[in-house]
Amino acid sequence: MNMLSPLADAAIPPLTSTGVAVVVRGLTRAFNGQTVLNNLSFSIAQGEFVALLGRSGSGKSTLLRTLAGLDAAPPETLSVPPARAVVFQEPRLLPWKRVWRNVSLGLRRADAKTPALAALDEVELGHRRNAWPLTLSGGEAQRVALARALVREPQLLLLDEPFASLDALTRLRMQSLVGALWLTHRPAVLLVTHDVDEALLLADRVMVLKDGVIAVDQPVSLERPRRHADPQFDHLRTALLAALGVH
Repeated sequence: MNMLSPLADAAIPPLTSTGVAVVVRGLTRAFNGQTVLNNLSFSIAQGEFVALLGRSGSGKSTLLRTLAGLDAAPPETLSVPPARAVVFQEPRLLPWKRVWRNVSLGLRRADAKTPALAALDEVELGHRRNAWPLTLSGGEAQRVALARALVREPQLLLLDEPFASLDALTRLRMQSLVGALWLTHRPAVLLVTHDVDEALLLADRVMVLKDGVIAVDQPVSLERPRRHADPQFDHLRTALLAALGVH
């Protein structure tokens, strides 16, 4: 297996390519004179699950916010689908609205409750549809946030460390749920995470962001469902940790 291959510029398709959900070409972002993203280029195919690793402050969240449209970028550097949804580390639920109303928030259709309830059933929270957010556990609140993203039928789902604040067991359950929902709906996914194991369990590709560029773009060809005991899993984990400076 060819481990930890760098990303070649020739592999980046044109901004208008078919079959490609995301194209980033030559994106640079700087704050207070410090370059965070440096002529960054990569692409994500339609239906592909990509995980993004990097040290704290490497620009992962900056990139995600740009892809989400929360931060502006020159149009010649970015192509993303119009249907996008973001799940952040915090659920960001409105405490004065019941669960199903949080899920349907912003839906512009007369029967918004119907898809909201269907999305709650998908994340196994149909029984909590009328609950108040403050009565939910951390895992339940994050599942509501996931339902709120899915109900918009996104072509691109952006996950910004959505499991970071959860306990270990709930985190494993959420990883399994996200993997199953991705297989059902098949949006393109970019998962920002610090967890190498999480990236290898879920992603088709793992990218490492370093010094403002994609330093590593590694395909993950392990069969699903994936197991930590697989020798290739362990080999990839070791190599990715080394790329992050952990030996």
